[in-house]
Amino acid sequence: MTAPALPELRRTPLRRLAGVDRLAVAGGVLLGIIVLAALLAPWIAPYPEDGGSATHPAESLLPPSGAHWFGTDQVGRDVFSRVLFGARTSLLIAVAVLAVSGAVGVVLGVVAGYAGGWVRDVIMRVTDVFLAFPALLLSLALAVVLQPSVTTVIVAIAITWWPWYARLTASVAASVAARGFVDAARCLGVPAPLIVLRHVLPNSLTPVLVQLSLDGGGVILTAATLSYLGLGAHEPTPEWGLMVHRGQSLFTTDWWVVTFPGLAILVTAFAFNVLGEGLRARLSR
Repeated sequence: MTAPALPELRRTPLRRLAGVDRLAVAGGVLLGIIVLAALLAPWIAPYPEDGGSATHPAESLLPPSGAHWFGTDQVGRDVFSRVLFGARTSLLIAVAVLAVSGAVGVVLGVVAGYAGGWVRDVIMRVTDVFLAFPALLLSLALAVVLQPSVTTVIVAIAITWWPWYARLTASVAASVAARGFVDAARCLGVPAPLIVLRHVLPNSLTPVLVQLSLDGGGVILTAATLSYLGLGAHEPTPEWGLMVHRGQSLFTTDWWVVTFPGLAILVTAFAFNVLGEGLRARLSR
C-alpha cells in the first residue's frame, strides 16, 4: 500500500517562488537597485540631504551639470542628493505600511476564515465599514486630524489598507479550512491555533504576497499625494511628493526641480507593479 500524495495546497509560496519568471526578476532587480541606492545614500550622495544648515542663494535653480547632476532647487540644494535621500523616506513608508496593514489584515482574515460563524460576520462587517470609504479619501481625512509628519502618513495609510488584506485572506482561509487535511488534523485532536499556524496560514499567503508586492507602488503614490497636499512630510525632510509640490510652479522654466522627483515616483511604482505581476503570473500556475 503506497502512501497518499501530499495535497497540492501544502506546497507553500516560498517553494513555489523557486521558479520565478523573467518579469518578476526584472521588477526585483529594478527595485533592488532603488533599495540599494536608498541604503547607500549617505555615501553616494554628493551633498547633504538638506543642503546643510544654510541656504545657497548663489547656487539656486542651477540646471543639471557635472557638479549637480539633477540641478539645484530654489534654495541651492542638490536635487540628486535629495532624490536619493527621498528614496529612504518613501521606501520606509512603503515597508511600514505594508508590514502593519498586512500583519493586521492577515491575522484578522485567517481568524475570520477559520472560525467562521459570528466571528467571521463581526470581522467582515467591520471590514466593510472601512471599505465603504475610498482609501485615499479616508487617508486624507485621517492625515488632516493628525500632525503632518512621516509617521502620520504611515498611520493614515495603514489604517485604510488593512481591510483589503483581511477580506482577501478570509476568503482563502475559509477555503483552506474546508480541506480534508485540515479536517484530519481536527480529528486527531490538534489544537486550533496549531492548525492555523501550520496549515491554514501558510496555504493562505500566496495571494497576500502578490497583493503586497502590487500595493507597494500604490503606497508610494498615496504617500506622495499626502505630502504633496501638505499633510505628510515637511521641510527640510527629503520626500518625493513634497519635492514635486515645491517645484510644480517652476515646471515651465526650471523643469528639473519637479521632473526628477516625479520620475523617481514613477520608476519605483513601476518596479513594484512589475514585480507583483511577475509573482502573480508565477504563483497562479
